[in-house]
Amino acid sequence: MKTSAERLAVLGCAGIVAVSVAGCGSVTDAVKGDGDKAITLGTTATTTALDPAVAYDAGSWLLLRNTFQSLLSYPAASSAPTPDAAQACEFTAGDATQYHCTLKTGLKFSNGHALTSADVVHSIQRTLKINDANGPAGLLSSIKTVEAVNDTEVLFHLAQPDATLPAKLAGPAGAIVDQEVFPADKALPNDKLVGSGPYKIDSIEATPKSGPAKVVLLPNDKYTGDAKLRNKKFVLRYFDKPADLKTAIDNGEVDLADNSLEPNTAAQILSDQQGGKTDLRVVEGDSNDTRYLVFNTKDATAGNVAVRQAAAQLVDRKALARDVFARTVQPLYSMVPAGVTGHNTAFFDRYGDQDPAKAKAILAAAKVATPVKLSLTWSRSRAEAVEAETLKKQLEAGGLFQVTVQQEPDWDAFKKGWNESKYQMYLIGWFADYPDPDNYVAPLIVEGGAYHHGWDDNRISQKLVPDTLKQTDRATASSLYGQIQGIVAENAPLIPLFQNKAFYTSRSNITGVESTVDTTGFFRFWEIGRVGKGK
Repeated sequence: MKTSAERLAVLGCAGIVAVSVAGCGSVTDAVKGDGDKAITLGTTATTTALDPAVAYDAGSWLLLRNTFQSLLSYPAASSAPTPDAAQACEFTAGDATQYHCTLKTGLKFSNGHALTSADVVHSIQRTLKINDANGPAGLLSSIKTVEAVNDTEVLFHLAQPDATLPAKLAGPAGAIVDQEVFPADKALPNDKLVGSGPYKIDSIEATPKSGPAKVVLLPNDKYTGDAKLRNKKFVLRYFDKPADLKTAIDNGEVDLADNSLEPNTAAQILSDQQGGKTDLRVVEGDSNDTRYLVFNTKDATAGNVAVRQAAAQLVDRKALARDVFARTVQPLYSMVPAGVTGHNTAFFDRYGDQDPAKAKAILAAAKVATPVKLSLTWSRSRAEAVEAETLKKQLEAGGLFQVTVQQEPDWDAFKKGWNESKYQMYLIGWFADYPDPDNYVAPLIVEGGAYHHGWDDNRISQKLVPDTLKQTDRATASSLYGQIQGIVAENAPLIPLFQNKAFYTSRSNITGVESTVDTTGFFRFWEIGRVGKGK
């Protein structure tokens, strides 16, 4: 797969549409400026748990990617995992069922403890043992056993071929934890975490519900990896609402924001920047995060395939992108987003544009009485309630559906709700764990997926997905992913709505943002620097 990051390696700052000259300051300039002053990143991707064994959302992974090492990682301008804590890794069996890694020597955790192969084994085994319902254990499910051959060699024995294992290990699911600190059978409290990444956690300011509101990071002086830090202190602040984040930017409380701002706000900042009306800057790039309308197929109403097909016939993605998200997103017609190998237009090919007459015919043929009554639940959205209300209007076109919209503002309660099949329809965003088509299929489709929609198809779970995992050359698996997406479009347990474009907003004296916006979803805190004496 060729990502924007790979193109960026050739184009440099000029390859990004909305980067100003000030946003392309050199590393030297960053060091000469307010290098000792903390750089603060704001996000609405909130979280509660930070232990890698139970953390599986954008808010936690944003932090974990910068405080923990994995055997492999994604460097800037690359969509292929390369060694991080490892010196080298390779499949040693022709059928992709054995994977061997040799660690670099001299690795240490931030507490000074040596990092060895035993820590790698402990990390993998505890994630699988804890097997948190909302954690990343599913990403490691292909691992049958993992052994420490010696202090620096690790050998994975897989239960079945898994050509995506290197990509999975390159993210926080493969984060290496200290066996002397992290218990084997339970999660560690957020304020006890120890990693070996470029940064170490200095302090955590918690909310009343124990989730972090602010995390202060300092350079890890025990770190020996390849990352070169352009700042001496990094602060991550979590906000409940995009409006609160925008206020913090305006007031100079944060230096930059990830792709969390309300879409019209991001679009306006970009327009003001182009017109010279603001000192804020926007970096626009590709994004790997997607948005879906998910159905609880265990529900008597949403479990009817004709109901889901009719809904798929009524969704107007173009209107969502244009009217709700100010074109900061692009319509998505497949499980796999544009820019990732395996992308197609399966839902458009089957349903085309919004057509109430076709939706009516689908329901009539299945003898489904109208209006079909369904509830639509959401928790967080960059467009706040407007997204759900717009979908309600689209689904109610022609009088075929009667939709009740409800918000569950508590994120943990929302996760528990879908896990316990309490909702009929719900809106979910998916932030890919790794830039491979498998990550948009297996975790979301097989055996009900991470969002517990309850649907499964043996053609996918028993045949097509296993066949894709034998293909170490991922491009060769595209035709198989095409078949999978065709089956998903026919049954519509999820309806893809859009994929985000990335709009990272920063103050004009912040540099390095353009070096870390790509489809890997890996925001590298160490790339961010500061020039001059701005706020």
